[in-house]
Amino acid sequence: MCSYADVMTGAGTTISDQSLPLRKMKTLRETLREKNLLNNFLEEQAHRLSKRDSKIATHLLRNYLDMAYMGNITIGTPPQEFQVIFDTGSADLWVPSISCVSPACYTHKTFNLHNSSSFGQTRQPINIFYGPGTVQGFLGSDTVRIGNLVSLKQSFGLSLEEYGFDGAPFDGVLGLAYPSVGIKGVIPIFDNLWLQGAFSEPVFAFYLNKCKPEGSVVMFGGVDHRYYKGELNWIPLSQTRYWQISMNRISMNGNVAACSHGCQALLDTGTSMIHGPTRLITNMHKLMNAKQKGSEYAVSCDAVQTLPPVIFNISGIDYPLPPQAYIIKAQNFCLSIFHGGTETSSPETWILGNVFMRQYFSVFDRRNDRIGLAPAV
Repeated sequence: MCSYADVMTGAGTTISDQSLPLRKMKTLRETLREKNLLNNFLEEQAHRLSKRDSKIATHLLRNYLDMAYMGNITIGTPPQEFQVIFDTGSADLWVPSISCVSPACYTHKTFNLHNSSSFGQTRQPINIFYGPGTVQGFLGSDTVRIGNLVSLKQSFGLSLEEYGFDGAPFDGVLGLAYPSVGIKGVIPIFDNLWLQGAFSEPVFAFYLNKCKPEGSVVMFGGVDHRYYKGELNWIPLSQTRYWQISMNRISMNGNVAACSHGCQALLDTGTSMIHGPTRLITNMHKLMNAKQKGSEYAVSCDAVQTLPPVIFNISGIDYPLPPQAYIIKAQNFCLSIFHGGTETSSPETWILGNVFMRQYFSVFDRRNDRIGLAPAV
């Protein structure tokens, strides 16, 4: 089991210029209490690495304390570099503007539009709403690079004000959800790359490693089989806005613990934990004999050896999450990664964040509107 100083919810599910469909646990300011941990965080170097298929672009991600996974992109001519969350729970790309007046921008890299010869300015105002915060600013366009992938005249947001991102270990967010949840009239970067012929297959995939800062990747245009075991199980999307699927049930020790009549689940790389309806999460914690500790639930660290796996049944396939994954050590106690707060969504909806995706290599297939899952190596 890895040891962490705190728990963080990342960028997470968003909907631009509309109300938030799912309420997340808490803001980054609240959850990143151990601010001194940010000082030792090193920037990752992003490269296109795959030698197997020239059409597969593999981009390195850096794991920040198993809470967030970031990669580098560049914007402009000459390129200005930023660390962003590659977020399946939103569709917009944004970074801080040099004109941003919020305290959060003072500790992050900012884009200077005056230093880019390829920048195109629209001044269209934008408002992007996240679970942990909001971004207000304007829309611009420029050359955006993800390693060797180049998106020309890519629309992106430039923040003038940011709320809830103080102390975040990333500068901005690169959304990978469907265009319908993004800023109206904007073609997201993945769609632009697809239209511009950057890859032959409109798929991307994530391998998120555990504990180590290095080794995680997002790949575009194909799948590298070295990152998973066995065969991919394909799951059709239940709707094509977020990466949403139907889930049959959640069980522990052979008993249904939640989702007894079926439910919905979102795979979200912008969220670190697993979120569900509060009353069902409370019931699951009772089965774990977990005790409430503020807004979180704690168990005896010795109990990790005896707790059962939590099993997510999706399309008839069991996806176990062992206690070593769903219990994390924080300071001198052990916390559950299950959190409530999705009551505003209908039907019953769960958010499966990075703690789930570390166990399962995940493929997001836009052509066929499906997700592939297989045990990660």
